Amino acid sequence: MADQAARRGAGVGVVDVCTAAVAALPVGGAGLSAMSRTAPSHPLCSTDDISERLEELQLTVGEGPCVDAFLNGSAVLTPDLLTRDLQDRWMVFADAALEAGARAVFALPLQIGAISPGVLDLYARVPVRLDAEELADALAFADLATLVLLDTRIGETGEPHRGPVEDLGAYRAEIDQASGMLTVQLGVGIEEAFVRLRAHAYAQGRRLADVAADVVARRLRFPPDAEPDQAGEDT
Repeated sequence: MADQAARRGAGVGVVDVCTAAVAALPVGGAGLSAMSRTAPSHPLCSTDDISERLEELQLTVGEGPCVDAFLNGSAVLTPDLLTRDLQDRWMVFADAALEAGARAVFALPLQIGAISPGVLDLYARVPVRLDAEELADALAFADLATLVLLDTRIGETGEPHRGPVEDLGAYRAEIDQASGMLTVQLGVGIEEAFVRLRAHAYAQGRRLADVAADVVARRLRFPPDAEPDQAGEDT
């Protein structure tokens, strides 16, 4: 991880932990999201397009192994998303994840004592069951990610650029700004505004970040009397 960070010309960040986890474990990609019970959650990084989609998807629809792992404080291991009870449990996420190209997902909460800053997600394109040694390694990567997040104060994950690794600062600022604008447009609190933003993104099949960008740029406006998933373009 240190060598990879040096090649990037930056300190060790969560993207280095995710990349190392993919190299060491029988998975195709990894993603990590900052989670909170009191503020909107945000993806921090992803190693490829599928993991990026999975992070965005779970935070948009509000369900999935990442959400359950954070809320329950324990690992959620899903060797095969085609398992019937999982499709009943995550009615929206399971089908969307399969369509995105994921077949197995493993969500590991980041925790030190009472501190829980996020979740590390791993996915595979085929059914996979982690053995005891692989699970121990996955949990070790989650511990490393926790230490890195706390050390960098959840905000400096490497040089910002578009693509597999998100610019956390810009991502969070834009979604927070869009949510703030919706509190004025809709006359609701910040939590309700974020829910409406997520609902519109899901209903339109768009990324949450893209919808937030349209709101901030005033290309999209939410009328006060509109349904939760409806909004109109500004003229």
